[in-house]
Amino acid sequence: MQPSAAPDLADLAHTHARPAHWLAVATATAAVVALAGLLQPGPAGATAAPAGAPAPALPPEATGAAYPLDCGGAPHKIAKRASGDLDGDGNPETVAVVHCESGSGTPPSGVYVLTRGKETGAPARVVATLVAPELRKNVTALAVRDGAVLATLLGYSSPDVPSCCPDEKEQVGWRWQGGAFVREAQAGARNA
Repeated sequence: MQPSAAPDLADLAHTHARPAHWLAVATATAAVVALAGLLQPGPAGATAAPAGAPAPALPPEATGAAYPLDCGGAPHKIAKRASGDLDGDGNPETVAVVHCESGSGTPPSGVYVLTRGKETGAPARVVATLVAPELRKNVTALAVRDGAVLATLLGYSSPDVPSCCPDEKEQVGWRWQGGAFVREAQAGARNA
């Protein structure tokens, strides 16, 4: 048997782990773990509740509600949703923008306010229609801020305007007043 021309691995200096090597590895590992801990995001929107305070109510889920929308047998789609306390009772409502699914084109949207079902575990229920699909409006933006629903609506100046090309744009809002949602146009919000 002929001796190997390759050096024995035990003779190579870089194959021996010395204390300085392990100290460097431990320091690098600790730095990576510490950095990963600093970069972790906190819970979204989480705030500490005072001890003994009830947990905040979750907003109603938009997916299980029955919408007053006639899609002629086609399914509907929830395009946008936003939540917040709209009536000042301490419980959040959900606002949903819903339209019928279509293979092409832009079907008109309905904007609905949802509240929790009357019984535990019951699906959310529609309590107000802010924009009916019959108005032929499309919603491009939706938000709930300071107890008001804010939306950007695209529409048509006349029935002769093709459905593909809305020629009106409105910034509108709704606020709960006197037991109903009252629509308020936003200043300088109408464009043709």
